[in-house]
Amino acid sequence: MKKLLVAFAAVAAFSAHAAETLTVAATPVPHAEILEFIKPALAKEGVDLKVKVFTDYVQPNVQVAEKRLDANFFQHQPYLNEFNKAKGTNLVSVAGVHLEPLGVYSSKYKSLAELPDGANVVIPNDATNGGRALLLLEKAGLIKLKDSTNILSTIKDITENSKGLKFRELEAATIPRVLTQVDLALINTNYALEAKLDPSKDALVIEGSDSPYVNILVARPDDKDSDAMKKLVAALHSPEVKAFILEKYKGAVLPAF
Repeated sequence: MKKLLVAFAAVAAFSAHAAETLTVAATPVPHAEILEFIKPALAKEGVDLKVKVFTDYVQPNVQVAEKRLDANFFQHQPYLNEFNKAKGTNLVSVAGVHLEPLGVYSSKYKSLAELPDGANVVIPNDATNGGRALLLLEKAGLIKLKDSTNILSTIKDITENSKGLKFRELEAATIPRVLTQVDLALINTNYALEAKLDPSKDALVIEGSDSPYVNILVARPDDKDSDAMKKLVAALHSPEVKAFILEKYKGAVLPAF
């Protein structure tokens, strides 16, 4: 029996030593929360998931590209495409996980019909989310753009602005902080949730489920097919995660698998 216990302890020690660590960057809500939820399941699969929280959209990609982190979970494909193009990186999508609809918010008005002429509007300053915001405003009938299919539209592409809306661009993460200082703010759902906004109730307009902006798990090409990464994807695509997203975020975040 003693020999058996020693052998079992040795196997346990080897198994513990063999557990692979996977470090993933994520923005706080909902990405880090989803990753924290699957930690126990991954531990059973021999993967020690470490979540590193960021509040910006640049460093998570930079640190994965520089091999300081294994993967990140915070962005959609259009943003990744632009980042790779601008920074000369070649990060790739590993799997789609969920959709965070972009919403139009106001602390002053309860509908777009109340919006006065010359209203101040703040949108994200990165190319993809800025274009996404303008497309949503066009869909809502507030502006017209040169090309309604161009997801990289900018303020210069506005061809009609009947209300004379005044646009300002800010880093996406900071927009909730100025909500009370402007008439309209276009806010990504993760930042809306952090600011205790309820997208399903507080947004005057919100993207539909046909949005192309599914949030993805991103890694380097040489790492995307590793065993640990495959286990991470399987956990993210589990029925348990789908139920967790639906129950916790109540429509503000939608499963994309």
